[in-house]
This record gives sequence, structure tokens and C-alpha cells, in this order.
Amino acid sequence: MALYTSLDIAASGMTAQRLRMDLIANNIANASTTRTPEGGPFRRHLAVFAARNAPPPPPGFPPGFTAGSRWHDDPMPYAGVRVVGITQDSTPFNIVHDPGHPDADANGDVLYPNVNPIIEMVDLIESQRSFESNMSVFETTKQLLMRTLAIGR
Repeated sequence: MALYTSLDIAASGMTAQRLRMDLIANNIANASTTRTPEGGPFRRHLAVFAARNAPPPPPGFPPGFTAGSRWHDDPMPYAGVRVVGITQDSTPFNIVHDPGHPDADANGDVLYPNVNPIIEMVDLIESQRSFESNMSVFETTKQLLMRTLAIGR
């Protein structure tokens, strides 16, 4: 049923955005971390999204049949989103002259993370709005399903 597909797509979007918000919170928390176990300052983390493929047809069903479709080609071959990886931002580190810092080099310069709090906050707002949009779709679809069940009574 298409309504169940809508619930699945919205849920995948909420899951992906929740992970993105967690990464942004981690970036903000480490905005001044100059020393990591790997060595050097913290690098900003980013989520990589990709379209989630629709499930394969059940055994014995014709090609093009997927969960939520009829006997014809599925109009939504990519149902939802998924996180395919977490990458580190390769932009250069911020250099700050602070000769008293324990991680300062011979010139008194310290490498700080490539995290810009303003960019992180903009990304957080964008992610939050996307999460809320998916939540709205989920809630509306749930209400439609409840009303459909009420009609059958």
C-alpha cells in the first residue's frame, strides 16, 4: 500500500537527519579540540546521503513488482534516503597565533579544527527543518491510515 511506503520514506529521512544532527553536535563540541588520538586537531565530520533502493521483488513475482507497488513498474524506484558514510571535511585547519598554547609550533601558531560554528548552526537548522518536514509527512500519513481504518468499521 502506498501509505506504508510514505511512512517508510519519511522514517528513513528522519533517521538520516537525526544522524546528521548528532554529527553537527559532535562538530560543535569539538570546535576547539587541538589534539586527537589520531594526532592533530579535530576534523569536521559530514554525513553522506544516497537514495535508498526499493526492495527487490518477492520470489515468484514479476520484475518491477516491489513492496507497495502493483503488477506494473514501481513509480518510486528509490524509496527513501540512507547514510552511506561519514566523511571528514578536507578544508584546511584554522591557524591561530597563540605562543602560550601547549600545541603551538616553533612560530607560536596553533592548528584549530576546521569547524565554523556559524556554518554548523545553519546546517543544524536545515537538518532540523528537514526532520520536521518528514515528521509532518509521517503524522499526516498516520492520520490518513487511522481514518481509513475507521471507515472500515
